[in-house]
Amino acid sequence: MDIDRVPPRGWLIVIMLFGFMVTNFADKAVLGLSAAPIMRDLELDHTQFGLVGSSFFLFFSLSAVPVGFLANRVATKWVLLAMALSWSLVQLPMVLLPVGVAGLVANRMLLGLGEGPAYPIALHATYKWFPDARRPLPTSLVALGGAVGAGLVAPQIVYVIVHYSWRAAFAMLGMVSLAWCVAWLCVGKEGPLTTETVAPPTRVRYAGLLTSRTFVSQLMVAFSAYWLVTVAVVWLPAFLAQGAGYAPSEIGWIVALPALAQIVLMPSGCALSEWLKRRGASSRFARGGLACAGLLIAGVLTLALPWVSQTILAPVCVALAFSSGNLIFSLGHVMVAEISPIGQRGSMLAICNAVATLAGPLAPAAMGAIVDNAATATAGFGTGFMLTGGGAAAVAIMALMLIDPEADRARFASVRAPDRVGSGGAVGD
Repeated sequence: MDIDRVPPRGWLIVIMLFGFMVTNFADKAVLGLSAAPIMRDLELDHTQFGLVGSSFFLFFSLSAVPVGFLANRVATKWVLLAMALSWSLVQLPMVLLPVGVAGLVANRMLLGLGEGPAYPIALHATYKWFPDARRPLPTSLVALGGAVGAGLVAPQIVYVIVHYSWRAAFAMLGMVSLAWCVAWLCVGKEGPLTTETVAPPTRVRYAGLLTSRTFVSQLMVAFSAYWLVTVAVVWLPAFLAQGAGYAPSEIGWIVALPALAQIVLMPSGCALSEWLKRRGASSRFARGGLACAGLLIAGVLTLALPWVSQTILAPVCVALAFSSGNLIFSLGHVMVAEISPIGQRGSMLAICNAVATLAGPLAPAAMGAIVDNAATATAGFGTGFMLTGGGAAAVAIMALMLIDPEADRARFASVRAPDRVGSGGAVGD
């Protein structure tokens, strides 16, 4: 299937899923952007606020797996609609009820439960419109929704927080989710690609898929990249205020810089990946190599952030440190889809996302504890960012030596698992 033959509706679906991810990441970002007023109003210290941030991710990873298996059997249109509707129902009461610490934690837990499967199911829906060779670019556009939601809408969210309240910002995002649901009911549709002329075997044992070199190594990169994402979402505004001395108005646009950088890096990196594939490069190099290089750059710049935080280089470092590693969120999922049979693709993408996002409940709490146990907030943030960056760089180097989609596809093609009724199944089938 050539790109010229992709139905125009396929690109319309990509646009809608871009909006879906904008809302998803704006919901994540609103807590970090509201850090100062929430900590003041609810009388929280850094460790307590870190635990509130981590509560979002408590069920975030767990919910992705069963919904991924469900998406193997149920139309993604309805799965996506149910998720977005749940976000709206959870957010709207924030401005209607007198929510305290317990209510805020409940809000984040329920929101995480509904948002956990969002990205893998959105990609599963996208891949029903685009063949393997043409997936990096639409994948990057869907992923960019996360960058826009976490960064470019930050000034608008900050405006609502400053001029109204942090509770009003939560409720506003609930209304946005509800508007998306109405539009999706009119536009959403399943794509035509349920089979491919060249594909992995009809079915592969989950034990083989989950222990393959490609899956494990790209998962290492994705986990590290997601650690960076959650640290930035929850703690970057506080670091810029307490550790670097920026004013709230300055923080709004600095937090938006990674999203601006990602708008350039994500599509261009994926376009380069497609170009390299067309020129005969292996997926190991064109997809895995680029993703690992992105994480390596992110790790080195995060490691350097405490040293440049009060210089003119700080905005540039922030922009690249929290954007270049995110290339794995496009190319990693493309590689997982490349090695997975179509009937198992939804669950494999979801499992990948579930494990990678386990960084979510760990990163904010870890950073909060480091800051509270340091002599000063500035010293604590410095230690936290150096440990985070160093770990990411080491993971990138290790994964670069392991990723090999072609080898995994060849191995799966030589050993087929018994075909069974249905397309689901449990790990180890």
